[in-house]
Amino acid sequence: MTPETATGIAIEGLEYLAGDTEQLSRFVALTGMSPTDMRNAAASPEFLAAILDFFLGDEPTLLAFAATRNTQPEDIQKARFVLDPPSEAEAW
Repeated sequence: MTPETATGIAIEGLEYLAGDTEQLSRFVALTGMSPTDMRNAAASPEFLAAILDFFLGDEPTLLAFAATRNTQPEDIQKARFVLDPPSEAEAW
């Protein structure tokens, strides 16, 4: 998976959250980010990975998002690691 494809998936995830006020509220509560913080971080690979982490942390939400993309949940996980791969220390 290319970084461009992974970025696209994460941006689609952000759009998905923006269209679901309940999930967006949950994301904001979990991250503590304000809408301004989110706008400022939108291009950051780490922020985009955090969006995908949000989906990966809740199976029903992950499956719903994957269904809207007509893709497999594994592709979302791959995109997350392309955007912000674990360091060698985290891999252990």
